[in-house]
Amino acid sequence: MHQDAESKAVPSHGEGSSQFQLLRERRFAPFFWTQFLGAFNDNLFKFAFTVMVTFHASADSGTDPALVVNLIAGLFILPFLLFSATCGQIADKYDKRSIAIFVKTLEVGIMVLAAYGFMAKNVPVLLGCTFLMGLHSTIFGPVKYAFLPQALNERELTGGNAMVEMGTFVAILVGNLVGGVLIGLPEEGPKIAAIGCVVVAVVGRGVSHFIQKAPALVPDLEVRWNPFGETYRNLRLASENVVVFRGLMGVSWLWFFGASFLTQLPNFAKDVLGGTESVASLLLVVFSIGIGIGSLLCESLSRRHVELGLVPIGAFGMTAFAVDLYLASRGFVHGPAPLSAADLLGHPGALRVLADLGLLSAFAGLFSVPLYALVQSRNAPTHRARVFAASNILGALFMIASAALSVALLKGGASIPMIFLVVGIMNAVVALYIFLLVPEFLLRFISWVMANLMYRFRIRGDGNIPEHGPALLVCNHVSFVDALLLMAASPRPIRFIMDHKLFAMPVLGAIFRLARTIPVAAQKEDAAIYAKAFAEADRTLADGDLLCIFPEGVITRDGELQPFRAGIMKVLAARPVPVIPMALQNLWGSFFSRVDGKAMTKPFRRGLYSSVRLMVGEPVAPEAVTPEGLQEKVAELRGRLK
Repeated sequence: MHQDAESKAVPSHGEGSSQFQLLRERRFAPFFWTQFLGAFNDNLFKFAFTVMVTFHASADSGTDPALVVNLIAGLFILPFLLFSATCGQIADKYDKRSIAIFVKTLEVGIMVLAAYGFMAKNVPVLLGCTFLMGLHSTIFGPVKYAFLPQALNERELTGGNAMVEMGTFVAILVGNLVGGVLIGLPEEGPKIAAIGCVVVAVVGRGVSHFIQKAPALVPDLEVRWNPFGETYRNLRLASENVVVFRGLMGVSWLWFFGASFLTQLPNFAKDVLGGTESVASLLLVVFSIGIGIGSLLCESLSRRHVELGLVPIGAFGMTAFAVDLYLASRGFVHGPAPLSAADLLGHPGALRVLADLGLLSAFAGLFSVPLYALVQSRNAPTHRARVFAASNILGALFMIASAALSVALLKGGASIPMIFLVVGIMNAVVALYIFLLVPEFLLRFISWVMANLMYRFRIRGDGNIPEHGPALLVCNHVSFVDALLLMAASPRPIRFIMDHKLFAMPVLGAIFRLARTIPVAAQKEDAAIYAKAFAEADRTLADGDLLCIFPEGVITRDGELQPFRAGIMKVLAARPVPVIPMALQNLWGSFFSRVDGKAMTKPFRRGLYSSVRLMVGEPVAPEAVTPEGLQEKVAELRGRLK
């Protein structure tokens, strides 16, 4: 009920529009820039403080720079562990716009205090501000990911997440660079950095005022203040949907993976590449640009839907280029003189190192954006913010584990490239574990490859596939891969009813079983399989899922539509739901069709990357459905293209 109401409140977005169009719209742009300025100021402040304590304040105050730098990292992440559970409840209980305005007002106060700390070079005050900025980010975190599904529809969710992900990394990059430049200005550096922090906070507060309302979905929620008990309850909520929970674990693993690389970049630049500070900055730039490019590619590669098929692609690339970064680093030889960024670009081995780092981070973008969109789209709106709060806690714990592993490896004698290799191999193991536990990731990957690499698959009318609630899909049956193509067309999982004989096929049979396809036989052939199939079909619709039937019952042998059977009416008699007619075009004659009598015998019969289309018609009310009427609609959708 909440989900339907929420989806109706979200305006639709033109099919031809790109994710950048969102930056012109009130429902997204103020939120994006509020988030961007917050991340920018976090990093401007932290990096300026780090540089100041390393090169200036330590001499005046007698503080140990290494100790303070580690305290900065620890104090910033501590609020995520202590307060995320509480902040998740607050984000579900109150209007998210109001929370964002409060957070930005708090930021102004923190930055005014930080300005005093910078000008007085008062390390304890700045450490206190570091903790408070961590609290500021902790409060905003659940709001950030719970706001997007209220402001955007399903077709915009991947693009919106991609923009936020890209914007965050650009903000981190630019914030670090600006913080380093401002604090490094002769004599006036701390004063200018202080002014910069306050100005950015004030601008962010002004922008937050224009965020559209995102009303509370659980206004009567009773806030529980025990962070440990509430974290456990939030994880229990997330675990009710196994796909969502594994998505959360995937997001948390990405925090581990990213922290393992980002933390080591300065020492990698100095000790392995023999570079100066400018080389460390160059590596950060390459990493951030890679994340941004990978994130922005998600929308076009996913056909503007939540596409889990990109997650295995991202995982494969992360491992492949982490391993190659290790190999490239081992062969990198530098002279005794430190290399500047310009010198590094002229080094014969540098291009491979930079390409590995950029591609590794780009594939991390492909990995992360669909996972965030998955958790947002499949979570119950009533506890979405609390689940993301639990995700923040898991992410913080994974980052701590990342630091512990790196320290253990370094103390054990491992080099920094060896850390990259170990984490890359761990990534492959973790990804494989997640994909085997949740076959939907692999199925979506297979269907994505089929639709994007084997065929030039185009869809018309996919907006007629409902984003929520049960529906019965009916389609012509042209080939052995019809189900895979329909999977690629739908943003939601589909269960199929298919001839039980297809399950005996060596490869496709295994895929059908993995997809929880429902085997069916003619009642005269096997009454038990027949009865079980329709019972399982009814259970699928009762759970609010999509069910697909190929009403012809068999794959066509001549490319023409066969008479639609009455099984559709049996399903609708037990569970009246909307029926969506669909038609595959131009698939007849391909390798997987039965042209010339037998399928899968003549590779490249139609060449490579041949054009295939899916036409999706408007929903038909269950009381208006007849087999003959549906056949006419499917025939009309298919037209002359078999």
